Amino acid sequence: MDDSKVVGGKVKKPGKRGRKPAKIDLKAKLERSRQSARECRARKKLRYQYLEELVSSRERAICALREELEMYKQWCMAMDQGKIPSEIKALLTGEEQNKSQQNSGRHVKAGKTDADSNSW
Repeated sequence: MDDSKVVGGKVKKPGKRGRKPAKIDLKAKLERSRQSARECRARKKLRYQYLEELVSSRERAICALREELEMYKQWCMAMDQGKIPSEIKALLTGEEQNKSQQNSGRHVKAGKTDADSNSW
């Protein structure tokens, strides 16, 4: 059976309902589409640049941490052999100097000794 209906003696064909879209200038529509595509490509390029910079900065941070870890491993191996690396000696003497400077700048409360303040 045909989808067309007879209403009041006239044949009515099924079609789109509602308002028909206005005719848009095809050149303007095409130019807007091209502009949108250019902007999309520019955003994509910026996003990839940002991600590349983020990855490279993280890789540099990882390399620095690996070097630091390797240094600590070497220090531990040296201490296992009974040797104290000069870097650790320098750190310890630097900490002792800092503590002595901090303690000389403070007034020690009655009843509290230096041994109590240096306990770890």
